[in-house]
Amino acid sequence: MSACEISSQLSQSPGLPKSPEGDPVFPEPWAAEAFAMTVHLHEKGVFTWSEWAASLSRELHGAGRAEDGSDYFDCWVEALSALLVSRGVADASVIIDLQKSWQRAAEATLHGKPIELGNDPLRELR
Repeated sequence: MSACEISSQLSQSPGLPKSPEGDPVFPEPWAAEAFAMTVHLHEKGVFTWSEWAASLSRELHGAGRAEDGSDYFDCWVEALSALLVSRGVADASVIIDLQKSWQRAAEATLHGKPIELGNDPLRELR
């Protein structure tokens, strides 16, 4: 089942870009993955719909946001990160370190190849 087929209140998130058919539209694969991860965590009870809506709304209405909504999924990821930190599921510094590692991995990955954390030249092999 795809994220688009999941019957979830998260698909009704405020401002979620949608196709004419009403399906979520994702600008990049990572945005679809963030959506799917959020759906999964919500369905597992990590946070409620109202908690999600409040966290996303805070991010969407924060200062410095793009007027055209082009940073919608950046807000989405920030809202999810904030919820995970507030619930004690993840540590803020670990999230930041992973974001930096993914960025370095993306920059070190040849065009057309999959981005993997192992491509981060500074990441220690574990």
